[in-house]
Amino acid sequence: MRRILANRTYRHLFLAQMIALIGTGLATVALGLLAYDLAGADAGAVLGTALAIKMVAYVGVAPVATALAERLPRRALLVGLDLARAGVAVLLPFVTQVWEVYLLIFVLQSASAAFTPTFQATIPDVLTDEAEYTRALSLSRLAYDLESLVSPILAAALLTVIGFHDLFAGTVAGFIISAVLVGSTVLPASTPAGRQSIYNRATRGLRIFRATPRLRGLLALNLAIAAAGAMVIVNTVVLVQAEFGLGQRATALALAAFGAGSMIAALLLPRLLNDISDRTVMLSGAAVLAAGLSGGGLVADLGVLLLLWFALGLGCSLAQTPSGRLLRRSSQPQDRPPLFAAQFMLSHACWLITYPAAGWLGATVGLSATFAVLGGVAALAAVAAIRLWPAFDPDEIEHVHRMLDADHPHLRGAVTVGAGHRHAHAYTIDHHHPEWPRST
Repeated sequence: MRRILANRTYRHLFLAQMIALIGTGLATVALGLLAYDLAGADAGAVLGTALAIKMVAYVGVAPVATALAERLPRRALLVGLDLARAGVAVLLPFVTQVWEVYLLIFVLQSASAAFTPTFQATIPDVLTDEAEYTRALSLSRLAYDLESLVSPILAAALLTVIGFHDLFAGTVAGFIISAVLVGSTVLPASTPAGRQSIYNRATRGLRIFRATPRLRGLLALNLAIAAAGAMVIVNTVVLVQAEFGLGQRATALALAAFGAGSMIAALLLPRLLNDISDRTVMLSGAAVLAAGLSGGGLVADLGVLLLLWFALGLGCSLAQTPSGRLLRRSSQPQDRPPLFAAQFMLSHACWLITYPAAGWLGATVGLSATFAVLGGVAALAAVAAIRLWPAFDPDEIEHVHRMLDADHPHLRGAVTVGAGHRHAHAYTIDHHHPEWPRST
């Protein structure tokens, strides 16, 4: 890990990510308190709606925003989006109506929907070595897990000396510091994708997803991850406090067990992926999720729940963390921003399904049945991933071009075969290769 942190550009980007995440975590705590201040007993409904708005913004805005912004300088774009998020956070302490919360959350999350895929697509251009990029993915996963642990603790400490409205100042500071750190870097220039309509640029990532077998498998894995994650996030408090009759500290301990499992997997992954394929690791993670959820209805005390949540955290990280490697090897540099945006959109679309399912099922049919249903979803998703993602998945694929002229630069070194030209190279979906070779 020290090797990649020695890279000044990546180090500043990683610190920017960490600080922005902590600021966002403070905003999450403050937003819950603000919702209670505005709506009282209806605070849960306000937060639920705000979460739905967040997911709608992620699903609807990410591809379009990325398409509109892909011709802008990356550093200026990322800094501008950080400052836009800081501007929204400045306004949050002053809202007096629930609808104002909804509006500001939509604007804030729309900026995040443009920022996050662009940021993620920049990292593989900064760290071109695959081993270093794998370590960066693990560090990113650790950053998210640490944020989930550190932000609530920091918020609790701050609330002993300040009011909850002042927590938003930490959010503003986080985004501003992130902007300064990103602004201090020299980022690789984005590669032009040619003249295309906004529609084509916005849907390019989705088309690559649809045409690439390993990415279709990734989409199924996204659903398994969302099924497990939604169960943990939505129903931990119900399990611990309503079912087991324990307090808030036990709820925090259960969530920490989930985060600990995810962190340990993230630390192990760089070594695992040296010897084991992405497919094997990610499908193993999905199998852990399906098995854990399917047996979750048998959990009867906190000790067993901690073990189960630890296993689910481990499975989520195994299934999710290597996804950036798949996106990287499945795209040309100019196609990475729209492809990362498509992954951002599709993964959050899965959460948009599983979040309300976990809450509604838990409230109407009970937690044991909810475990069973979400376990079934994860199992079906894992089976789909196995079928959609072939076990034989080489980077270089031999294929034949029948539509290109014989003197086309792309065919340099190709062998004439009948009416076409055959050659092999690292295969990705692009304007020369609109479909996956049928022979594979």
